[in-house]
Amino acid sequence: MTHASMARKYEARKVTPKEERQATSAMIASLAAEGYETVNAPFGHALVNLARTDARIVGLTADLGKYTDLHILGQAMPDRFYQMGMAEQLLMSAAAGMAREGCIPFATTYAVFASRRAYDFIAMAIAEENLPVKICCALPGLTTGYGPSHQATEDLAIFRGLPNMTLIDPCDADDLMGMVPQIAAHNGPVYTRLLRGKVPSVLTRHKPDYKFQLGKAQMIREGRDVLVISTGFMTMRALDAATALAKDGVDVAVLHCPTIKPLDVETIAAEAAKGGRLVVTAENHTKVGGLGEAVATTLLTRGITPTFRMIGLPDEFLEAGALPTLHDMYGLSVTKVAEQIRGWV
Repeated sequence: MTHASMARKYEARKVTPKEERQATSAMIASLAAEGYETVNAPFGHALVNLARTDARIVGLTADLGKYTDLHILGQAMPDRFYQMGMAEQLLMSAAAGMAREGCIPFATTYAVFASRRAYDFIAMAIAEENLPVKICCALPGLTTGYGPSHQATEDLAIFRGLPNMTLIDPCDADDLMGMVPQIAAHNGPVYTRLLRGKVPSVLTRHKPDYKFQLGKAQMIREGRDVLVISTGFMTMRALDAATALAKDGVDVAVLHCPTIKPLDVETIAAEAAKGGRLVVTAENHTKVGGLGEAVATTLLTRGITPTFRMIGLPDEFLEAGALPTLHDMYGLSVTKVAEQIRGWV
């Protein structure tokens, strides 16, 4: 948090009732962009569909079933749904125990609580033992306006350093529905970010044959001037920004990279090595320790040196407020993504 934001934090502010209502609703607003169809609770429904064919699937949550869409499983299969209360350490330990007994546990909470509060339990009980626990977490990065207590801006950096852990940052409903059976089949722990509620279907609109592939990056849009390597909902923002930039004669390619670890270094290196393009990474995460640094390391260690820029969150505690305002403030909105790329080419 900057000195200016600290001053604003304790500064009395007068708002009209209308302003207050707008800020409150926008702090929990959907990330769906205009023009995209949405799918209701894709993670929850995909998990139920899988559980119907695999008796090993169970769901556990830390009092957040409704807010991670795990309540869909609870309603359909109450005997395979476990409410652990607001105790993330217990949640992860119980999931580890169930995995040892042959279950495939899907444990859900908010990303801040898994990465900050339960890290040691995940490291010792799950990752070190390489157990097939799937840790699925809502409110990743800047997807809530409720301030640093709920904004998991550093979760990927925290878990990238943890051996045996696979990391996923899905873009949309297409990724979520394709991801569930693949991470269940993966013989090891997984940490994935979640989008919940009405989730946009983005990738198949731009690439009709798109299907999620664990560990693989996929080119969603070709372009000759700029290569954006993106993850999470920033792929949606990059695609929308590319459409806007095309009107200015800037041709932008978008490479979607939903798996952060293991990173698809071969595809990334091959695309970045194609000469003449500015390479930009885009992520809903701090620029410290996320996709941008992982891509930069990949390129430099292979001797690939394009002009390189990063779009991501600053290394600071972020402010609270309405999500559209915050996304503009921190450069994640479509308009700001386009502005940054336009200024670099």
